[in-house]
Amino acid sequence: MPEIAIEARDVSARYASTRGAAEPLAGVSLALEAGELVCVLGPNGAGKSTLMRVLAGTLAPTHGEVTLFGKAMATIDRRDVARVLAVVPQQSEVAWGFAVRDVVTMGRAPHQDGWMRASDEDKRVVGEMLDLCDLTQLASRPVEELSGGEQKRVAIARALAQQPRVLLLDEPAAFLDVRHQIALYDLLASSVAREKLACLVVMHDLNVAAQYATRVVLAKEGRFVAVGAVDEVMTYKKLRETFDADLYVGVNELRGTRFFVPMRGDAQNRPSTPTPA
Repeated sequence: MPEIAIEARDVSARYASTRGAAEPLAGVSLALEAGELVCVLGPNGAGKSTLMRVLAGTLAPTHGEVTLFGKAMATIDRRDVARVLAVVPQQSEVAWGFAVRDVVTMGRAPHQDGWMRASDEDKRVVGEMLDLCDLTQLASRPVEELSGGEQKRVAIARALAQQPRVLLLDEPAAFLDVRHQIALYDLLASSVAREKLACLVVMHDLNVAAQYATRVVLAKEGRFVAVGAVDEVMTYKKLRETFDADLYVGVNELRGTRFFVPMRGDAQNRPSTPTPA
């Protein structure tokens, strides 16, 4: 039976600045197993990024708990968390004055001694991640000179250099061109399968989620509308309930994967029997 890597149990959360307002996350539960890629989809304000912060341990839940390999997240030393869990936030601060290779090497910090000396193993892992993320030719460039998409790839390479068992990513394909988007998700899918990672990705692209996700979470107003396999969750009715919009749901004849096309908003053009249901 697959191992549960990280789990949120009846978790609610809010920010100090939102006291009195609706909770960004309200009573949700989710368990990620080793070897699966879970995509979280939902409109703005659904609580997706809040869920990421709670799972990462950077925002304490107001109710419920998060466990990491069976231990309460709140009781684990942050350095120990960093040895098994890596996060790529939606926006990362640029490491001014550092070259790409240096930034990716920072991902090895949880595995190094107090002197932060890079071992031969550290150098090997960093070189591998630079290659996997198509950054080898940019390794000596200062990070601040890179484009937004290139900086995003550096952040992902740094996270992978941690060699985590749990990987959390918030909109990782933002700023990436189409080629690098495909390369990124191919890399994530192969890493999840090869390393038995538990990977959670917050995203907006329904078509990408349908191609790569092991499971999908549909979120709205801090709660989960549905959690399950693509065919079970990404249906016309559930997507309309989540996004308050009509989406045509079709099937790609070449690969058998679902695809989604936004439809006009007037009710007269809404299909009476959309397929597949």
